[in-house]
Amino acid sequence: MHDFVEITPLGGGAPRVQEINGIVLSEVTDRALASVAARLGQEDEAKALVSGFIEAPAPDAGRLSGSAKSAFWTGPDQWMVEAPIETHEDLAAELSEKAASRASVTEQTDGWCRFDLEGGDLVAVFEILCPVDLRKGQKGDATRTSIDHLGCFVLRRETDLVSVIGPRSSAGSLFHALETAVRAVR
Repeated sequence: MHDFVEITPLGGGAPRVQEINGIVLSEVTDRALASVAARLGQEDEAKALVSGFIEAPAPDAGRLSGSAKSAFWTGPDQWMVEAPIETHEDLAAELSEKAASRASVTEQTDGWCRFDLEGGDLVAVFEILCPVDLRKGQKGDATRTSIDHLGCFVLRRETDLVSVIGPRSSAGSLFHALETAVRAVR
């Protein structure tokens, strides 16, 4: 029998949290992820599946919806669904069972990492990081962009809370880019 040890995307036993210049930079590891893509001719049904699961309207282009369970738009008739890992560890299987032939569902939890930035001047931080203009944005915005040459999603959960979701295989590089940008803002 193997003795596997659970580690975070940054390789720790617990999520890393740092406060720098009034901004809290946190590694978030308590969320399960699954992608949902509508099958041809089943677009409305797939949208209803996402809406029913997150108990909120399925998000339109460039948007995030929901609270405890949420989803953000990733492409035409495609969404990334998030839920607490404690209650939805097998999120993809759960959604796949509900989807039947309406949508294709893929496990995404271990493919991505998430970092939250909270407080302070997040507008200035993101001006350094990427072309996402938080000054013009609003709560519920979801944007795909490049941060330090990595394809990432930037989710504006609150005015002072932004999540960055990027490839888990590059978690260290992404964290370094975020930390460097936060340190640059004074």
